[in-house]
Amino acid sequence: MDSARTAPGTPGADAIAGNGTGANFAGSGAQPTGRQFALESGGYRAVVTEVGAGLRELEHLGPQGPRPLIHGFAADQAAQGGAGQLLAPWPNRVAGGRYRFDGQERQLDITEPARGNAIHGLVRWAGWRVEEESPGRVVLSHRLYPHPGYPHILDLTAAYSLSDTGLEVEVTAHNIGREAAPYGYAAHPYLLPGVPPQPDAADQWTLHVPAQNRVEVDERMNPIALVDVDGSGYDFRTARQLGGCVLDTAFGGLQRELDGIARVRLSEPGGNCVTLWMDHGLEWIQVFTADPLSGPRHRAAVAVEPMSCPPDAFNSGTDLIRLEPGVTVGHRWGIHAG
Repeated sequence: MDSARTAPGTPGADAIAGNGTGANFAGSGAQPTGRQFALESGGYRAVVTEVGAGLRELEHLGPQGPRPLIHGFAADQAAQGGAGQLLAPWPNRVAGGRYRFDGQERQLDITEPARGNAIHGLVRWAGWRVEEESPGRVVLSHRLYPHPGYPHILDLTAAYSLSDTGLEVEVTAHNIGREAAPYGYAAHPYLLPGVPPQPDAADQWTLHVPAQNRVEVDERMNPIALVDVDGSGYDFRTARQLGGCVLDTAFGGLQRELDGIARVRLSEPGGNCVTLWMDHGLEWIQVFTADPLSGPRHRAAVAVEPMSCPPDAFNSGTDLIRLEPGVTVGHRWGIHAG
């Protein structure tokens, strides 16, 4: 596994300002995900939440009416199964919540008790503040102060923009502390190929994942090997039907197209399709077919999680970003119909 790399960013400004009141504020009161920011532009509609700077809804407004591109949740609910959440300063799991960085042993809070791991970072349940909003764009910020096992201070921003090319998301982290910090990022949208969610509907869908490798894991979902997908049931480099395939799998070795973008596509028998794209710096994908989720969410959508690093990168160092003081790093991805 590779060693940690230093982010090639430049210093950024502090990201705490604004009062969170604006023309695009939809809803009010103490919702589980706080204020709701409704966006509409270019034939797309989205809702972003104050809590976690999450993506709660995304629709394509086509000639046959709105078509859902993610499996969201109601404004009066909390995010379920990580739906739409922003995962930082690490995605996925840290085995046992333990890691070593710059000679110091650290212990994170265990947030996945059933497996004894720390999962999905520190900011997905935090309140974020609005910095900028317009009909088709919202920018939220959060200052991450030290937590047990993570003694660093980061300013995070999340910018959601809609246009006729779909949704674009850019998330940045700026280290305002005095020491280097380990850092990774991911998002957790559950994709829908333009059809309403139905339990077990994923069996009929076709998936394309341009990845050469997958991460093999143990019973606690922690990595044990990186293996080639060639000739296995995990090879989706040529689009094929999911059928009964069960995935909660990290993929690497992404094959990028001529424009440098990696794209995952999910389509349904009626011809509707959704595409999630990832710019450089997002070199891993977690694909999750939502089998453990019960009731209406069971295999009703496919989570496609663009990640800057694989599971347990705080221990392996693989694609882990070493964020030096005063440095900013950013990641960019998006979703569109077709």
